[in-house]
Amino acid sequence: MQVVVLMGFLSCKTTKPNQQASPIIGLFKVTILYPNGDDKTFDMDYYEKKHMPMVAGFIGSNLKFYEIDKGIAGRTPADKIPYLAVGYFYIIDVAAYNKAIALNRESILGDFKNYTNIQPVILISEIKQVQHYSTK
Repeated sequence: MQVVVLMGFLSCKTTKPNQQASPIIGLFKVTILYPNGDDKTFDMDYYEKKHMPMVAGFIGSNLKFYEIDKGIAGRTPADKIPYLAVGYFYIIDVAAYNKAIALNRESILGDFKNYTNIQPVILISEIKQVQHYSTK
């Protein structure tokens, strides 16, 4: 009986990653900002399930992980959301990233129409410091 229960637990799958993704000093971060504005549209479901995984596949092993943020508020409750969404790619090598994007530019740009009418703003930066704080 104990073996059956143990086997049941061992066969359970989880969607939780084995380790938490965390930026590290020396990685590069590609930030893709989608500014809010009149008549701006953004399909978060498509972006999460189709676009970002597609681009991540193009980046390949140069990609450590990626994140997606959905804008929910501005600086104050009365302020409009400045960005509808922000995507982040954490990469090892900027030149390899640029090459991968250039090779797949048409596919990436052609996919925009499937989820947004916004021209994104791109920032590539180097992670210089990471601090973690405990809430205990």
